[in-house]
Amino acid sequence: MTINKSTIFYTLTDEAPMLATYSFFPIIKKFTTLANIKIISSNISIAARTLSKFSSYLRKDQKILDDLDELSKLIKKPYINIIKLPNISASLPQLINVISELQLHGYKIPNFPENPKTEKEKLIKIKYSQLLGSVVNPILREGNSDRRIPVFIKNHARKNPYYIKKWSSTSKTHVSYMTKGDFYDNEKSITLNKSCNIRMELLCHNKKILILNKKIPLLKDEILDSSFLSKELLCDFYENQIKHAYENNLLLSLHLKCTMMKKSDPIIFGYAIKTFYKNVFIKHKKIFKKLNINVNNGLSNLLNKIKILPKNKYEEIIYDIKKCDINRPSFAMVDIKKGISNLHAPNYIIIDSSMPTMIRNGGKMLDKIGNEKETKAIIPDSTFAKIYQEIINFCKKNNLDPSIMGTVQNIGLMAQKSEEYGSHDKTFEIPYDGIARIVDVYNNNILIEHHVKKGDIWRVCQTKDESIKNWIMLAINRSKQTNIPTIFWLDTQRPHEFEIIKKIEFFLKECNVKDIKNIKIMSKIDAMNYTLKRLINGKDTISVTGNVLRDYLTDLFPILELGTSSKMLSIIPLLSGGNLFETGSGGSAPKHIEQFLIENHLRWNSLGEFLALLSSLECLFIKTNNKKANILSKTLEIAINKLLDYNKLPSPIVNELDTRESQFYLTIYWAQALATQKLDKDLNYFFTPFFNSLLNNQKKIIKEFQYIQGKPVNIGGYFMPINKLINHAMRPSKTFNKLLNLI
Repeated sequence: MTINKSTIFYTLTDEAPMLATYSFFPIIKKFTTLANIKIISSNISIAARTLSKFSSYLRKDQKILDDLDELSKLIKKPYINIIKLPNISASLPQLINVISELQLHGYKIPNFPENPKTEKEKLIKIKYSQLLGSVVNPILREGNSDRRIPVFIKNHARKNPYYIKKWSSTSKTHVSYMTKGDFYDNEKSITLNKSCNIRMELLCHNKKILILNKKIPLLKDEILDSSFLSKELLCDFYENQIKHAYENNLLLSLHLKCTMMKKSDPIIFGYAIKTFYKNVFIKHKKIFKKLNINVNNGLSNLLNKIKILPKNKYEEIIYDIKKCDINRPSFAMVDIKKGISNLHAPNYIIIDSSMPTMIRNGGKMLDKIGNEKETKAIIPDSTFAKIYQEIINFCKKNNLDPSIMGTVQNIGLMAQKSEEYGSHDKTFEIPYDGIARIVDVYNNNILIEHHVKKGDIWRVCQTKDESIKNWIMLAINRSKQTNIPTIFWLDTQRPHEFEIIKKIEFFLKECNVKDIKNIKIMSKIDAMNYTLKRLINGKDTISVTGNVLRDYLTDLFPILELGTSSKMLSIIPLLSGGNLFETGSGGSAPKHIEQFLIENHLRWNSLGEFLALLSSLECLFIKTNNKKANILSKTLEIAINKLLDYNKLPSPIVNELDTRESQFYLTIYWAQALATQKLDKDLNYFFTPFFNSLLNNQKKIIKEFQYIQGKPVNIGGYFMPINKLINHAMRPSKTFNKLLNLI
């Protein structure tokens, strides 16, 4: 793939962001052509990745390039410039749906073998497993994260604050987490004094050694962690929380991230279902085994598979499930109309979105009949659960007012797959009792070991020294630029974070960093308290965190400040010198596309996409001195400001302004800014007639956008729509398309 300094790679992803890109991408291409900027689309959707993984099964005319693999090579180039939209981090049920849809499209890829018997089936399962979870982000995020809300977005939010429900000081809503036997309790961590290769193995009680991972390369000064979560103590914890919720009339809600923690969290999720419906699983154990029911994929997996049973047996199981519900607390609902609860599927409730939403709603979630109830929020692993309890304690005593709130920026450690605790090849469900060991392959020295039992979840994680140093330097530079208090959220009691703290202290001393008074290291509880006190008093803070906490905080604070995390600017300065620009969270994307297919109304807010493009153009100017790119960036900021001032962002209500119309308004404001700027005659010359044409045809174009709403729309597929159908759906204004083509 040809790349030059004036190339921007634009990712095509999934669900609502994918729909929005179909309408916005042609606009971007037209506007940037005049600045000699090349925009290249890269399809990294789950459907495209699945097809490229099984290319050998396809006809020649069906084969597609592996765009993610191409980007993984280009990410090392110093001038790489990528705009990345949210993509599906697939759970197993989602992947199975992808496979079914592609097969219906005529792609003869194999079925997912749940219980592979032959070597061929085992290989197929391994290939499919490589598509599960957060696969894209570790590949593209070859740098640490700099996330913040742009000043003009923050100012607009203060002038037009959204409503946050007040908490009752007597609210019983709280977070429940394990106090022993979890990953936090069992963690061990070391910093390597030399480069080596390690293997993960299980020494069984019969003295046999089971190799779990043959070879993992590690570099000198890298931090190596290992921990496990006890199945026995987890199930005891669940049982106690279920009983407590029932006795105190609280809703139950389970908050995990099965997409990011793609091996551990589905297992933790499955144990919750097995504990809640313990009597059902004991009574029908043989049938469930015969049907190959895997509740790690959600209660929906069970309900779908028992449909093939004889009517009397099916009804017996359903009756037993309902009987369990009688003496159990209600679970929080995801979709009341469809009867979908928190336990339905592992990807339905994602902690970084679900917890802030509960917090801004006064600590209440919906029960089966749509009543708001106080909630027991279960976050089994205590490593980060305590920060949510701390903010709940704070909200009971203090009001959160978006009109005066400060802002919380974040510098996140994630370069080179740092702190990838959900890493698929380093997380295992233990098959036998024994000793889980990390062994130096060269000399067979045992580096870390844990005594584990069958069903426990054991994991290993690595964090490279280069990534940590880059992260620290990013925080130092940000602190200098802003003069804002910069807080490292790190606990000395947690082994991994203790190793990180030692590196920070050594680095600051080595670099003779004495003039920065704003940098502090605090425990996560103290950091949360400090930050919240500043937040409600209109003061800004920079949080400096590890990878998982970065994920949580960069949804939590924007949702509290703005009502959404889609308006946050996410810049990743890559270690190679290039840049990756992300466009906000995609947690709500499934609900958006569901509404779109029923009502032809898309409420996806493309603001994150606009902000990423603005920064991408600005970066391109800095690196290439392309003055037209700079003007495009400055005028786009003017257009975004107008979009906000005139309230032209999408509405969730059908027959009101939607994504396509919002993008049209951005186009007209951007064209106006380019037509009236005085710095570049060429841009002025080209965009003046275009703006006038848009203005003269505005009413007609708006009618064409609005006319199509309110009816179901067919795009030929959920994961892989048909190009002709999706283009017709997302570009419904013939007048607008014609004028755009005339540029």
